[in-house]
Amino acid sequence: MDQVDVGGLRIAYERAGHGPPLVLLHGFVGDGRSTFGRQIDDLSDEFTVVAWDGPGAGRSADPPASFRLPDYADCLARFVAALGLGRPHVAGLSFGGALALELYRRYPTTSTTLILASAYAGWAGSLPADVVRERLALSLRSSELAPAQFAAALLPTMFSPSTPAQRVAEFAASVSQFHPAGFRAMALASAQADLRDVLPRIDVPTLLLSGAEDARAPLPVAEALHAAIPTSSLVVLTGVGHVSSVEAPERFNQEVRHFLQDHTR
Repeated sequence: MDQVDVGGLRIAYERAGHGPPLVLLHGFVGDGRSTFGRQIDDLSDEFTVVAWDGPGAGRSADPPASFRLPDYADCLARFVAALGLGRPHVAGLSFGGALALELYRRYPTTSTTLILASAYAGWAGSLPADVVRERLALSLRSSELAPAQFAAALLPTMFSPSTPAQRVAEFAASVSQFHPAGFRAMALASAQADLRDVLPRIDVPTLLLSGAEDARAPLPVAEALHAAIPTSSLVVLTGVGHVSSVEAPERFNQEVRHFLQDHTR
C-alpha cells in the first residue's frame, strides 16, 4: 500500500502491473483492496492497475465534512496527475461510478474510457426523491452504529443470496473498518448528485455492468444510463448483486478485459 499527498489529504492506493493505466474507484463502503482485490491481481498482467482508497475510506485521510462529488472529482484528477497516469481508463463501482461521471464532467479529457458498474447518475439523478431521502436517512443513522452493526445494516443489499459466504465475509471485514465521517460525506455527495446532464455529452467508449439481482442500483437504472450515454454498451451479469467485482470477479474481469482490449491503442 502506497500513499500520496493530494491537496493536503493523504490518499492511499495500490498499484500493480505494467501497461495501459486502469484506475479503480470503489463505492461508499469498503476500500480499494476489498472491492477490487481480484481485479488488481488478475488484470495487472496486462494493465497498470491503480485502486485508490478514496478520501474517508480505507487508509486514506477523512475529507472535510463539506466534501461533495465535485471535490472528490478534483481530488481524483490531482491524484491521477500526481501518479503520472496520463489519460487512464477509469472504472467505478456504485459511488465510484458517479465519481467517474463527475470526473468526466469536470475533466473531459482525463479518461480514455469509462467503466460504470452498479452505477448511478448520482442518487438524485437515478432514484425517486423519496427513495433518496430514505436512503440518505438510513445512511446517516448507520454511520453512528458500532462497526459490526454498521456492516450488518448495509451488507444485505450488497450481494445476491447465491454469493459465496467467504466472499461476503471478506468484504464485511473491510466494511466494519469504515470511517464514520468519510462515509457520511460520501452518502451526502451521493444524495445530492444529479449527473443526468453530462450523460449525452460523453464521447468516450463506456461499458455499463449491471447485476441482474442488484437491489441498490437495479437494472432500470443501468438501462437509463445506457439510453442516455451515446457511446455506451450494457452487459447484464445474471444472478449477480450490487458489488459485482467481489461477487462475480471472473465474469467482471472478463468483461472489463475484453472491453479494454477493444479500446486500447
